Order: sequence, then structure tokens, then C-alpha cells
Amino acid sequence: MTTLPVRLDRSRPGPLGAQLSAQIRELVTTGTLGRGDRLPSSRALAAELAVSRSVPEQAYEQLVAEGWLETRHGAGTFVASGSTRRTPAPRRRGVTAPAELVRLDAGTPWIDPRHAAGWRRAWRDVSTARPPRGYDDPRGIPELRAALADRLARTRGVVVDPDEVVVTSGTTDGLRHVLTALRPGPVGLEDPGYRAAVETVRGLGREVRDLPAAATISDLTGLVAAYVTPAHQHPLGRVMPAADRLTLLEAARAEDTILVEDDYDSEFRYDVAPVPALATLDPARVAYLGTAAKSVAPSLRLGWLVAPPDLLDRVNARRLVTHDGAPWPVQRAFLSLLRDGYVDKVVRTARRVYAERAPRVAAALAPYAELAGPLAGMYSTWLLPQADAVRAQEAARRAGFEVNLLSGYCRSARLTGLVVGFGGVTDEELDAALAALVSALR
Repeated sequence: MTTLPVRLDRSRPGPLGAQLSAQIRELVTTGTLGRGDRLPSSRALAAELAVSRSVPEQAYEQLVAEGWLETRHGAGTFVASGSTRRTPAPRRRGVTAPAELVRLDAGTPWIDPRHAAGWRRAWRDVSTARPPRGYDDPRGIPELRAALADRLARTRGVVVDPDEVVVTSGTTDGLRHVLTALRPGPVGLEDPGYRAAVETVRGLGREVRDLPAAATISDLTGLVAAYVTPAHQHPLGRVMPAADRLTLLEAARAEDTILVEDDYDSEFRYDVAPVPALATLDPARVAYLGTAAKSVAPSLRLGWLVAPPDLLDRVNARRLVTHDGAPWPVQRAFLSLLRDGYVDKVVRTARRVYAERAPRVAAALAPYAELAGPLAGMYSTWLLPQADAVRAQEAARRAGFEVNLLSGYCRSARLTGLVVGFGGVTDEELDAALAALVSALR
């Protein structure tokens, strides 16, 4: 049994159980407590800290729910997750390593730890499955493409044959394949917009042209492709109105421009039903990109592409030569996650969490900033003067949090403010970060 180096301060605001859970969580994440370490019983810890037994019980229950601890019947409470114990690297006297900031970014989802069994089960399935003898189908595992086609029809209204689906290594990988198959020429991207998409276009040696993210796009003159996020514009959060979608499609047809639709978090609407995909209006003009990053994990590096027929043939022909497919074990695991219902479960859970957290963020920041778009997804964007945004960002950093500036997503646009993510943090961390932001803005 491990003795816990914790100390409770009754003069601090907030419940003692929250103090205790925060300190134990830090012991796990820093490696002081390693996987499999047994913790003191709630009775023993309560006696040691001179508190009611309910205090450690509440802390343990919270950490079990988050997935840091696990209980074993008749054996006690143990560390279930986090880094293994490590020996700190020697430091020069007087030099302190910078603390790692908790990121409130726009791309890290909430994954309920109660679903961890489904995740582990999927990887056990991978370990017992027979891998292909050589390079597998560059389009992706046939069963996975069939499952994705079914899911796209069910959740996004995109009705396709499995042979029209290509499994990719994420959104930017799909974008790269589309652009590589197109004729030379510049590419339009929303401004402000997704920074990784901008760098992908530039990395292919193509010119980037800015498209207004908060206005109707009616002119695509000279563009071979235009990358857009119509369901939930990144990072402003705007939903592209129906009339604007028709105008965009008309402009694309006039210039023979391929529209690349990044449908990155369309499943996380909680104010209205998910907005239909742009690809449903003209499948011959739109290349559709989806991702597992926002529903399962960014580190999975898995996505899918549905492209117009001629473009799809060129993409598949090139991938056949380059063997440029997504890793087979990752595809096989995601297939298990889909079949087992894991993906549906984590999406439903995350949607409920975001629906509860978004109003809390709004209540904290609305007195000091203007919301850029509707509340949806795992982040919200707030417009305010750059000096105020920078001051708030610096206050958050001092409190241990990283919050992005809206100006960092802009090229020619002159928008300033904060992009506040609330998916990849705990409730306690979110409250602390909001308190830091409000203290600076107040």
C-alpha cells in the first residue's frame, strides 16, 4: 500500500474532496504514483488527514469515474492509468523545468473513461486478427469502408457505396490526396481557418488564397479547389446558411472548382439537429472529408474521403502505386469500435458533456466578449480586442493553461479574441481556467 504525500488546506475555498482528488490526480500524471500502485483505504486516509471518511471516498469515486483509479473487489483501490513511476532527470542547480500547460484547444475531445473497456476490447480484437500477407487494399479494409458508408448515410445523409469510401490517415492526409490528384493551380481556404490545412496546401507548393469565413463565398475565379467547413466553421463556429451553400456550389460549377468539405465535428450539435453535409447537395462537385479525431482520439490518425468519381479514380490509382494507406491495425481497431457501438457511445456522452460545458463557458465570458458563432462542438470563439485577449491568455498561462488567440488563425482577416476549447479537460480544470480568464478580463 502506498502512502500518499497529500495535504489539505481548510482555508482554501471549495470542497476538501476536490482538493484531494486534484492532488492524487497530479501524483498519477507526474509519475509519483505508478500503474498498479495500491492506495490507502478511505478509512485509513481519512484518519491520516483527520477528515471525515466521506472526503477520500468522494475523491476516489471521482478519480475512478475519470479513469485514473480502479477498485478491485476485496483488494482495494489501485492506480489504473497514467505514467509509470519514473526517476526525474537531474537538473542543474537553480534551473526549473517549465511546467506543462493544460491545453484548452479546439481539437481535443472528451472521452468518458467509463467507456475504456470498449477501447481495450477493440485492441484485443486486433491482436487476434490475421493481418494481410502484404500491402492491404490502399482504399482501406473493405469491412471498414462498408461500416463507414453505413455510418455516413445514417448520421450525415451522405449515401455512398463502400467502394466510394477511401480510408485516410486523417483530414490533412485526405486533403493532400485530393490536391495531388488535381491539376496545378491555387487553392482557396477560409480565413480565419484551419491552420493545418493551410500548411498542407503550402507544403504541396500551391498558392493559398483567402476566402471570407464569415461571409458568402461567390467568387472562386482561378481556383482548382476550395477547402471549407460548412457545418461548423473553424474557428468561428458559423453554420453556412442554405442560400450561401447554393451560391458556393454555383461558383464552383462555374469555375470547375472542387469543393473540399471538412466535416470535422458535425456530430456534436446540441442546439439543433446536425446540419446536413454539403456533399448531399452535389456529390459530383464536393470531396467529403471525415475524421475519427474528434469522436475517438486525435492520436488515432484516421479519417475517410468520399470524392467525385473521376477524382476518386485518380486518388486510388496513385495510392495503389505508393502503398499510401492508413495503418492496418488502426483500421482494424476502428472497425471493432464501430461494430461494438463504442463510437456511438462516446459521441453521445461527449455531446451531453459539451452541452453542459458550453453554457458555463458562455456565462463566464459573455460579460466581457462577443460570441462569434452558435454554441456547438467542443469549443467556442470569443471576439474581443487583441490587448484584452493577450492579457487573458497570459493570465491563463500563469494558472497553468494554454488558450489560443483567434488572431493565430487569421491571415488577411483582422479578427481578434480567444478560442476556448472545453473537450480535453476535466470540469475542475475548466473552472480554474475560466476563473483565470475572467480575472484578467474583469
